[in-house]
Amino acid sequence: MSATTASPADPAAAPAVPRAVRVARNGVAVVFTLNGLAVATWFSRVPAAREALELSAGRLGLLLLAMSAGALLAMPTAGLVVQRLGTARSVRLATLVVALGLAWAGLATGLTGSAIAVAVGLFAFGYGSGTCDVAMNVEGAAVERRLGRTILPRFHAAWSLGSVAGAGLGAGAARLDVPVGAHLAVIAVLVLAGTLYGAKLFLPAAETGVGAATQAGPAERRGALLAVWREPRTLLIGLLVLVMAFTEGSANDWLAVAFVDGHDLSEAAGAAVFGVFVAGMTLGRTAGTIALDRWGRVRVLIATILLAAVGAALAILAGSGPVAIVGVALWGIGASLGFPVGMSAAADEEEKAAVRVSVVAVIGYTAFLGGPPLLGMLGDRVGILHALLVVPLLLVPALALVPVMRPPRPGDTAATRPGHGPSGDQS
Repeated sequence: MSATTASPADPAAAPAVPRAVRVARNGVAVVFTLNGLAVATWFSRVPAAREALELSAGRLGLLLLAMSAGALLAMPTAGLVVQRLGTARSVRLATLVVALGLAWAGLATGLTGSAIAVAVGLFAFGYGSGTCDVAMNVEGAAVERRLGRTILPRFHAAWSLGSVAGAGLGAGAARLDVPVGAHLAVIAVLVLAGTLYGAKLFLPAAETGVGAATQAGPAERRGALLAVWREPRTLLIGLLVLVMAFTEGSANDWLAVAFVDGHDLSEAAGAAVFGVFVAGMTLGRTAGTIALDRWGRVRVLIATILLAAVGAALAILAGSGPVAIVGVALWGIGASLGFPVGMSAAADEEEKAAVRVSVVAVIGYTAFLGGPPLLGMLGDRVGILHALLVVPLLLVPALALVPVMRPPRPGDTAATRPGHGPSGDQS
């Protein structure tokens, strides 16, 4: 850890938070919210895009693969990009690509009817989103350390809140038969404009570990990235994040379609069910910071993973009534903390935060790459609703990985010590 950046202490004993940190906190929240709005806008209109393109579940899975492939291609070098450009510039450039890709995918859906043309837009959307994901998590972790309390899950809650807004607008647009192209193009412009403003509020690069990392040469930065790929803790964090990303991403990709096909709901109702899921995610990420500061990462993650497994099983097996909707909400709450806590754990040591977050993101986003086509192909055989049973089956063995989220102990690294800082575990 740099000499100018101390590990977060007990909030009661922490000094007053500088205004620049509070402003940066607000900027990060804006960026997370708008990124969630962009992603959910696309997912809420997936049923409409499927109908317009006349795709089977398997072919739809391949189309969704384009977005995941773009994100996964971006992430191996995203940490180096963030080190070179800083978080603010990285977010601005990445969101420009996000906006162009989202608008292109929507217009191609409505004007060309070509799945290949839509895939091009989704690839760009994913590439920009992957880079932005790493950059905004690195910035969020830097703000978290300076605040001296857990806040990164709340930034992800802001992402989920943007998703709720995107799902709600998508449900309304579907009910009113708003063309997919017009809907996505308008949202793309709003997301770009708002993100450019939010990134202006970020911490100065010179005050973070990222700013110091920019002084290293390209060869040194690449060597640091390769070294991180040999760290057992980082790789195990990535594996747990992979399972949690699959838990979240399978609902993002398929929940609306599963309820439309499996429970004979309308497209608008399917989008509303997806809204219940992201509402659960938002609630879990908002309340979860209190639980994490009180009970630590390990205990809270064990509880939420079990909750996600039970909720997913109820959503899939209980029909389309109130019990299934409760299951969807529990699924969202249970899936809410795995990804943000993984990002926070990867960023425990500020100097290596960018490359470690990049590595964990690459591993985690493999779920977004492989999940859509695998579930789509399985859905062609058993129906997409029952294909989602893979989710609870993966969550139970993932419990064995949870202890790796515990902050490093003294002597392991210069990272946050157990019992101090965000989500410290005493044991």
